Amino acid sequence: MKRKVKGIIDRFESDIAVVEIDRKTHNLPKAIFPKEADVGDVVIIEVTIDKKETEKLRKEIEELMNEVWED
Repeated sequence: MKRKVKGIIDRFESDIAVVEIDRKTHNLPKAIFPKEADVGDVVIIEVTIDKKETEKLRKEIEELMNEVWED
């Protein structure tokens, strides 16, 4: 499942990009934006759930929990 939202780059602060989305500002890692991104640019942010990685992580956590709770 994918979701896309539009935002406007408000400013950069060190390694953070402050992006306005739906009239609220959000601090996002500057590294996720193209190097040419600039203040005032409209950006499209896409969020996708990685089911395969989610399942892998769930199994790793389950295995760790089993190790901790073994008698």
